[in-house]
Amino acid sequence: MQFLLENQKKELFDTFFESGNFCIVIVDHHGNVSYINESYCRFLEVEKHDAIGRHVTEVIENTRMHHVVDSGKEEMADLQYIKGNYMIANRIPLYAEGQIVGAFGMVLFRDTEEWLKMNSHIRELLLELKAYRSQNNESNGATYSLHHIISRSPVVEQLKEKTKQVAPTDVSVLIRGESGTGKELFAHSIHHLSERSSKPFVKVNCAAIPEHLLESELFGYQEGAFTGAKKGGKPGKFQMADGGTLFLDEIGDMPLSAQVKILRVLQEGEVEAVGAVQPQKVDVRIIASTHQPLENLIAEQRFREDLFYRINVVQLHVPSLKDRSEDVPLLAKSLLLKITDRIGKRVEDFSDEVYKSLMEYHWPGNIRELENAIESAAHLTNSEEIQINDLPDYIHPHTFNWQEDLNLKEILDQTEKRVIEKALVKANGDKIKAAEQLGIGKSSLYDKVKKYNL
Repeated sequence: MQFLLENQKKELFDTFFESGNFCIVIVDHHGNVSYINESYCRFLEVEKHDAIGRHVTEVIENTRMHHVVDSGKEEMADLQYIKGNYMIANRIPLYAEGQIVGAFGMVLFRDTEEWLKMNSHIRELLLELKAYRSQNNESNGATYSLHHIISRSPVVEQLKEKTKQVAPTDVSVLIRGESGTGKELFAHSIHHLSERSSKPFVKVNCAAIPEHLLESELFGYQEGAFTGAKKGGKPGKFQMADGGTLFLDEIGDMPLSAQVKILRVLQEGEVEAVGAVQPQKVDVRIIASTHQPLENLIAEQRFREDLFYRINVVQLHVPSLKDRSEDVPLLAKSLLLKITDRIGKRVEDFSDEVYKSLMEYHWPGNIRELENAIESAAHLTNSEEIQINDLPDYIHPHTFNWQEDLNLKEILDQTEKRVIEKALVKANGDKIKAAEQLGIGKSSLYDKVKKYNL
């Protein structure tokens, strides 16, 4: 009797899940696929036995099933781009005894003709939206949004949620984190999600502007303010950002003299251009970023405490790559697609050994260093799958002897030197061949060979 009941349950299960033109997947509490029906396997062009047990992100592109497991929130009628088509997906968390044990997902579509019509209509609407956004981005200067921040780590997903919460407000935000972690992406995302999104987003690299030019760059100048002043004067970054957002990148590198003047702008809401008689009112939201410990700079009297409290109303901390190692495979694959699209070379994936090495390495240069390493490997590989020998030597297993006191420029210089050395060895010293492998010009390679004394 029990056997018959079990058979009936299985028949009911198969009847419901294995028939019809809908795709079903079930994941466990780790986000691993525990069930996927044949319809979905056919659509994804995967074998069921290969899909089951793998993390859902490795089986279904642009999936959010693992996020539903983490958040416990259902997502109904969500648009999902899979294999060149837009689908409608429902995702529901699964509970047992009050605990999340997984998630159930269903991708909906009906007959092929009807779906093609719907997909064509959606594609047309999204292309229009993309064109509008592109025009808007060109006019306001903000390029990135939250969907550009690739992750599945809880710490970054929480940071994204905090970004969504703080973006609609007008408070000043201080973004902290090591160089190369993606602080600027969060600054762009805050602007995109704010009420100021249609207004300018203006970036100031505080570390790159010479001190004697900083005041005129920030506040502008009037005609005749100084020798060489442009006819008609020039607006400063504050005036250009009026109504929008001013992003003060690496504010810890700003000289004290400029800090005093910025503090006044934040307090008074007005700027005074060099050579101007009257101040000008401005309405600007401030987002600042730094990789430096500002508290230490305050103690050393290199950063104003009153300015710190002005910009530090809400603080976001972007974790280093070593603290979100579960994101490395996703980031690596995404960066590889971007790089190969740019260089026009067909390289589709990494070997398992490469994935393991990328996960084990500690990435002192963060995402910027990861991108640099993948780009060099993409240029050097001779196959469609990057192998361990294509990676820079220092990323190979058991060779992680990086000096912790190096800054990002020194790290990238050493990476570039090793990549060029490897290319020259592969090309048997032929610089023209090595330049072709690296995708750079012959003269550029000669300059780098001279720079590194190779």
